[in-house]
Amino acid sequence: MLTKEQRTQLVEAAQKAQGLAYAPYSKYNVGAALLSANGKTYLGANIENAAYPDGICAERVAVFQAVIEGERQFQAVAVVTKDGGTPCGSCRQVLAEFGLDTVVLIANAAGQVKQETTVAGLLPGAFGPSNLSN
Repeated sequence: MLTKEQRTQLVEAAQKAQGLAYAPYSKYNVGAALLSANGKTYLGANIENAAYPDGICAERVAVFQAVIEGERQFQAVAVVTKDGGTPCGSCRQVLAEFGLDTVVLIANAAGQVKQETTVAGLLPGAFGPSNLSN
């Protein structure tokens, strides 16, 4: 269970990450802050590229950074956009790989949480590791 303080800190960290985004084409900066089960926070920001498909979303940057450091379980992720936009389908799938119960806080640039859900709430009927069991 996330405390009010953890929620606030996570959204503030995602706001900080949003300021680090590289989005010269869409001008849609996204920041993410991922809280591991061990209590460490990993930041991510979207990074665009002139070859559009080669960009990457903030949520995946945060997850990949955490995985590189050995994390596999997450408590929550905060995502900040200018208008409280939700994670794309690819990000939802990547988050689902590591736990459908992960809390998802979606906030606008002012830090107002517009939606609180779980990964399962964002991706009902998710395809996951259990679908590939032998």
